[in-house]
Amino acid sequence: MSDTHRQRSAASLRRIADASSLGLAFPIAILLGYLWGRFMDRSLGTSPWCTVIFTAIGVAAGFLNAVRTALRIGREEDEAAKSDRDGEA
Repeated sequence: MSDTHRQRSAASLRRIADASSLGLAFPIAILLGYLWGRFMDRSLGTSPWCTVIFTAIGVAAGFLNAVRTALRIGREEDEAAKSDRDGEA
């Protein structure tokens, strides 16, 4: 197995791992926002406002992370396809 093939396989596995991590990262961001909001509500006596606000921030953070990861994976796929085409020519 050539070094180029190994590098491509490693890059493919890294992209798969990044994509599969979204399934955990998104709900974790929401959960952390919710828990922080609950803590703030109990500390400040502002129930339910901090919970709502920080849960929304967690949702936004989860979406932002998903978009960034998807763009990075797409960019890496495009670069891999371009290098494959350049290598065949």
